[in-house]
Amino acid sequence: MTRQYFGTDGIRGTVGQHPITAEFALRLGQAVGRVLKRNEARPSVLIGKDTRISGYMLESALEAGLVSAGVDVTLTGPLPTPGVAYLTRALRRSLGVVISASHNPFQDNGIKFFSSRGEKLPDAWELAVEAALSEPAQDVDSRSLGKAIRLNDAGGRYIEFCKACVGTDLTLRGLKIVVDAAHGAAYHVAPDVLHELGAEVVAIGCEPDGYNINAGHGATAPEALQAAVRAHNAHYGVALDGDADRLQLVDASGRLINGDELLYLLVRDRQLQGLAVPGVVGTLMTNVAVELALEQVRVPLVRAKVGDRYVLEELQARGWQLGGESSGHLLALDKHTTGDGLVSALLVLAAAVRSGAQGLGGLLGDLKLYPQKMVNVRLQPGQNWRDNPALQQAQAEVERTLAGQGRVLIRPSGTEPLVRVMVEARDADLAATCAEKMANTLR
Repeated sequence: MTRQYFGTDGIRGTVGQHPITAEFALRLGQAVGRVLKRNEARPSVLIGKDTRISGYMLESALEAGLVSAGVDVTLTGPLPTPGVAYLTRALRRSLGVVISASHNPFQDNGIKFFSSRGEKLPDAWELAVEAALSEPAQDVDSRSLGKAIRLNDAGGRYIEFCKACVGTDLTLRGLKIVVDAAHGAAYHVAPDVLHELGAEVVAIGCEPDGYNINAGHGATAPEALQAAVRAHNAHYGVALDGDADRLQLVDASGRLINGDELLYLLVRDRQLQGLAVPGVVGTLMTNVAVELALEQVRVPLVRAKVGDRYVLEELQARGWQLGGESSGHLLALDKHTTGDGLVSALLVLAAAVRSGAQGLGGLLGDLKLYPQKMVNVRLQPGQNWRDNPALQQAQAEVERTLAGQGRVLIRPSGTEPLVRVMVEARDADLAATCAEKMANTLR
């Protein structure tokens, strides 16, 4: 059965356009409540959000829908997505809800869910909710209505969790760190975590106004972080996205270290601590240079579909702990049940402290990523890109040109009407030329 509303990471779209409307959020809350009550007489749900102006509207509508279905609701206010996942588990809630469109601009928003264990939910649960959406709405009687409360110390609880993930021995004393929260959900927790661990903190992108989330700041716009690291002579820079589940890191020179490199760093740090790393999970986008470098240290890489939920599923199936995406979604399942940009930053900074004078460069060694060129092509309504003969011919020609010294990946976006055309090759100009050649067949 095809999902109508759920994409790779919940439900997402433009605010005011179906399904990101107050009316739909109300119905969604009622549908989720009915599904929960099939297995639980009195479910309880935790709702968190990022800093978008539309979060107020969607939060209120979801709360009303859930309460009308007989579900108790706890509101955290702005809180990183992984913070909601953690508190859902810690507070023994039936479900966690995050109102966020992650790295998208403020005009967009979305709704995604976590299980009682703080994990992404399977497709079957999402299909059950979609089926419930087609049923007539029915409020419970007055005696059975849910209640809503606000959790005033949600941020403080999450801060303590983040610090606990790296133990009591880690100190960042002597380090100056720039943190960029993208004017998003971590604006009030990320600087405090680093400060409480001893770092001198320079905060940028920490002044949300409801409209500036991800605008020129954060993991998707790391230029601001690079400039601030150089300007303040900082040792490191940490950039999160709007809901703080992805990470980009900058060293003292202003060099950007992406998710693929960070995953390799975490592997090497664990090996140097004498810990076994039986394997890691990347995605179809993981740079082939990382795969080759991992082979050199006897760690196999398995590729999952793009999306942290698929990385998680593969890790769980294999009983492994480390995985991630090039975008900076990193998973360390012995630390958290989901990707956490702030926890990932602490793990990398802890690795840097342990490496001493070598720093992160010593852990990266001779790793040099192959150039990748990604071209996003916006689709017209009803455009069939999969059966486009011009694209198929161009792809065949590009693969002959690469002759095994690179790779092609063409995939749809899970959140936008886009096709992403990616070419990876040893030569950057060749990768760019090949990617544009294929993209032009769809324009």
